[in-house]
Amino acid sequence: MVNSGSSSLKYKVFAAAVAAGEESGWLAAGSVERIGDAASQLTHRRPGAAPSTTRAQVPDHAAAVAAMLAALTQHGPDASDIVAVGHRVVHGGDRFTEPTVVDVAVVAALEALTPLAPLHNPVNLDCLRAVREALPGVIHVAAFDTAFHATLPPQARTYAIPRDLAERHGIRRWGFHGISHSYVTRRAAHALEVLPTDVRLVICHIGNGVSVTAVAAGRSVDTSMGMTPLEGLVMGTRSGDIDPAVIPYLVRETGQSADDVEALLNHDSGLQGLCGDSDVRSVRSRAEAGDAAARLALEVYSYRLRKYVGAYLAVVAKPHAVVFTGGVGENDPQTRAAVVGPLGHLGLRLDSDANTAVHGSEKPVRIDDGSGAIPLLVVPTDEELEIAHLTWRLVSASA
Repeated sequence: MVNSGSSSLKYKVFAAAVAAGEESGWLAAGSVERIGDAASQLTHRRPGAAPSTTRAQVPDHAAAVAAMLAALTQHGPDASDIVAVGHRVVHGGDRFTEPTVVDVAVVAALEALTPLAPLHNPVNLDCLRAVREALPGVIHVAAFDTAFHATLPPQARTYAIPRDLAERHGIRRWGFHGISHSYVTRRAAHALEVLPTDVRLVICHIGNGVSVTAVAAGRSVDTSMGMTPLEGLVMGTRSGDIDPAVIPYLVRETGQSADDVEALLNHDSGLQGLCGDSDVRSVRSRAEAGDAAARLALEVYSYRLRKYVGAYLAVVAKPHAVVFTGGVGENDPQTRAAVVGPLGHLGLRLDSDANTAVHGSEKPVRIDDGSGAIPLLVVPTDEELEIAHLTWRLVSASA
């Protein structure tokens, strides 16, 4: 499974039985970090073996794909054993709402969607093309981050702008992190002993990117990210919600172009803009040492999250749980406490000891004290495994 980012490439190899959901585990995993940088690095892992690290300049994503395949050939499993490849694609628009076998026509259609995700889809397509060229004899499947949110009802996905303009240019709430939210929905349902088609959740995916999704009857009914991943929560480098009038104001007052302001909101805002650091761990260390800017950054970050959780508890009637996932959501008890601790009046009661004890768990863990109306869960996400499930389901159906 191939999961590409703007300067990284993650991959994971599963046996067919794992992809089919009959077994657990993976055969190999790895990542290429800092693509385009002189300090590029590939790390390849096999279960039970020490990681293998290679440092060499990787100029682009095509070179990253070549490095990935070379690592598989050298350390195993050999790339010649691969029968299908699942690819994460951020934006599928309203045409691609299910996993899709990739052919020339699909690639062309995805290229046409680039204006909707200019920071993400081009990189996804670069990797997809490179892997298809290197492995022409296998089935390639695209899994879309937007697909899980295709069920958003009109009142949740519609912006209050002229309707003909919105329809002509695809301006609506699309939602992102859908592959993660889909996986976590199923895993949480199993942990709660609720049918996936019945489960009602508020899911907080908290990493460098942050989103909250309301799930009813196993389907996304609202989500914080919008037409782009910029809307919603305060993130590592993204501003999240902001008065739209700020953009033309900055253009007029600073002389920056609209593109400059867009880049500022995506790459130099969020925690980075508030205190000069985008990593929650570093920001927290600075806050604990008395850094006022870092402390305010964390307060803004957790306050916005808390507001969205409260809002989505109004959307989902009688939720089965509020769920935390993602790198920060799974591993930072202080963020979880800051989000749900003040929400006891809404039925969220945290068990401080249970919350503190959860770090890097591979299984869902409850962190509420049992006295509240709504359980609290930490559920580790696995986007690559979800892509594998989606890919195998499609490949098996077409066999």
